[in-house]
Amino acid sequence: MTLVRRVARPLIAAPFIATGVDGLRHPGPRLDDARPVATRLAQVGGSLGLTDNPEVLVRANSGVMAGAGLLLATGRLPRLAGLILAASGGASTLVHYQFWTEKDAEQRQAERQQFFLRLGLVGAALLAAVDTDGRPGLAWRGRRAAKSAERTAKRAKREARRAARLAKAEARIETTRLARKAGDLVSG
Repeated sequence: MTLVRRVARPLIAAPFIATGVDGLRHPGPRLDDARPVATRLAQVGGSLGLTDNPEVLVRANSGVMAGAGLLLATGRLPRLAGLILAASGGASTLVHYQFWTEKDAEQRQAERQQFFLRLGLVGAALLAAVDTDGRPGLAWRGRRAAKSAERTAKRAKREARRAARLAKAEARIETTRLARKAGDLVSG
């Protein structure tokens, strides 16, 4: 792991961890924003048994955020952690910083600034999700395996044609040899 990754991953993860821990310890300030989301989730996922309790939703999201942040900060499953942080952080940003609904201009500006700061963190988490740490990603590995299989198949086809030609040539030689031997027996 490069020095940049060793420093950048914990820096990206720190706000997510802090927000997650704070949400676990003090979910109260987030409950008003989470109430409509919890109600909609319960309506949509009623058959799944999803709760309409906003505190459970806030604590669950906060726990996911803190856990994924710790994974990213420590370099454990960084791509998965980055993807989880991007999803969780993006959803939280959309729920908590709805500056477009704010009537007060000063408050709207503050909400807007927080919205875009959080959106930047989501972008950083997305970059962490696609960072292969110098190792090839799954898509590259898949393409390489397909090309390798294609080369192997072409090579096998060439070798099969060559073997068929050699077998045909051997058969002609053997047929000629047997014919001469038969001719020698008849004449001799």
